[in-house]
Formats: sequence, C-alpha cells, structure tokens
Amino acid sequence: MSQRVARRLRRLAIPGLVLVAFLCFATPAAAVAGIAWPVQSRGDRGTDVLAIQHLVRARLASDPALASVTPPPADGVFRSSTEAAVRAFQAANGLAPDGIVDWATWGKLIGHVREGSRGEIVVALQVELVAKRRVALSVTGRLGPVTEAALVAFQKHMGLRQTGIADTATWRALVWHYELPVFSSTTGLCDYSVGNGPANWGTAEAIATTEAVGRTVQSLGYGRVAVGDVSLEHGGPIAGHETHQRGMDVDIRPLRFASDQCSVAGTTWRSSAYDRAATRQMILRFRAYAPGHVKLIFFNDPVLIGEGLVTWHSGHDDHVHVRFCEVRHPLTTYDC
Repeated sequence: MSQRVARRLRRLAIPGLVLVAFLCFATPAAAVAGIAWPVQSRGDRGTDVLAIQHLVRARLASDPALASVTPPPADGVFRSSTEAAVRAFQAANGLAPDGIVDWATWGKLIGHVREGSRGEIVVALQVELVAKRRVALSVTGRLGPVTEAALVAFQKHMGLRQTGIADTATWRALVWHYELPVFSSTTGLCDYSVGNGPANWGTAEAIATTEAVGRTVQSLGYGRVAVGDVSLEHGGPIAGHETHQRGMDVDIRPLRFASDQCSVAGTTWRSSAYDRAATRQMILRFRAYAPGHVKLIFFNDPVLIGEGLVTWHSGHDDHVHVRFCEVRHPLTTYDC
C-alpha cells in the first residue's frame, strides 16, 4: 500500500464513525486461481452487464467518432440496444464487431481509475464494489476517499497491490468476483442450507436471474423461492457437489401448494404437497429471464421432463438445479 493511501485510510478511521462497511465472509484471496473476464452477451443480465453499459456510455461520450451511436440504457439487461452499442464500440477500436464482451473488449472498455476520476467509468466501478463486496457506498460517479478506501479493501481481499487505483488487474478481479443474492421480500428469495455454510455466491448473471425469478414467483402468489447452494465466495470444491465450483449452478427447492417452501424441507416431485404448476412457472421464468444462457435444468419430475423443461439426474428428486452458461466459456460444461 502506498504511503499516500495509508495516510488517507488513517484519516478515514474516525472513532465511532463507520464510513465504509464490508461483509467479511472469507480470508484474503491471494491464491485465487482462474480469475478471468466474464464473457457477457445478449441475454445476460446483472451487475457485470450494468457495468458494461456504463463503460460503453463513457466511451461513446468521449469519442467524437461515436457521437451518433445511441447509448444503451443502464438497466443491467443485455438487450439489442446494448449489443448494438457494443458492436459500434468494437468496430471503432479494431475489434471484431460481434457484440460479445469478451476479454479483448473488456480490455478496451476499462481504464485506470484513480482519486479524482469522474464519470460513468467511476459509476461502473462503484456498482461493482457495491454488488460484489456489499460496500456501503453511494454511487456518485466520483472517486473520492470513501470509494478509494473501498477499492483498497478489495485489493487487499484479493491479494493485489493496495494502490487505490483501479488498474487492469483490479478490474479483472472485481468483475470476476462472485456476489450474494439478497434474501428478502424485495427479491422474493429465502435461503436454505445443506450444511455448507455461506455457499450462496454466484456469478452476476446467476444471481440477477435468480432474483428476477424470485420477484416474479412471489408476485404470482407462490411464495418466495428457496435457494440452496450456489458456490463458495471464490469457487472451488464444495462438499456434496460435483459441480457448484464456478458460481453458475443454483439449487432451488420445488414449490409447494402451501407456498411454504422456505420453511419446509424435503419436498419431492412425488409429494402430495408439491405444486407442479407453480414449479413449472418458476422454471419457465429461469429460461425466459436468461435467454440462451441456461445450459440445463436438472429435476426428476417425469411430467416436466416429458415437456422438455428439465433433465433427469440422480439425486434431483427434491431440488431443481439450474446451470447457467456463458458464450465462449473455456469449459464445455458452461459454454452456451
């Protein structure tokens, strides 16, 4: 950590005043392996898409050659408008204009952000910090002392140089980092545990889609969606699962006629309490809210299997397993 940043952090440490709050779920991730840019494309949603939209808007505003391009809405959903803006940006920067934000496009979109930086590039950084580390931070579009302190804390968490500057390594770690769902009546989600503790961390796409499904399912009167294991904070092996190591596998309880799936465990598709119609609607929403980005859904209800909505897999009588995917993912298992 630089002496300048250290002095600033000491000045922020005012007794009795908390300026930045962090959830401490894990030890510093100095040896996290496999950190890579998440490839985002049409059909994705979530924090990383929102960051992309702000970054594209910043680049369009700063390049006179792109003045005629319509900026995408900053809504966190990768629709045709975002794809078109990405294509224009790629073409102007010597990249293949395919509308897919891969590592090369991320590298052109980001820039070093430091104390005093302003604009939508800072907004992108702030929304990532808020979502990935649950930082109590106002999204102002200005990198001031509080954002700098949050950035240093994230760099420490990831075992990076604690400079307070968002360089390429910091951006890559930040957009790669998994995030937690919000369990509340606002998102329509609740948490159930199978003994793996805080294993609800997932990619931005997985979490945003699950929250969107939860809100809809609750609004339809089916109760909250009960979420089990996703992944650990930085992925890796997890007890009782062959997968769930990359933040892209989400376990969900089937819905019940009494809408009490958050409090009653062990419901299978064979149970008289199992609500097939409601569960069908939930599964349809997962596919609709992440078009082209749901690789498969495991659940052993033979009726839903016959309808082509789910696939049989041993051990999936009592929960729905949704697997997300990314375009050009290096592993076939998660490649769309």
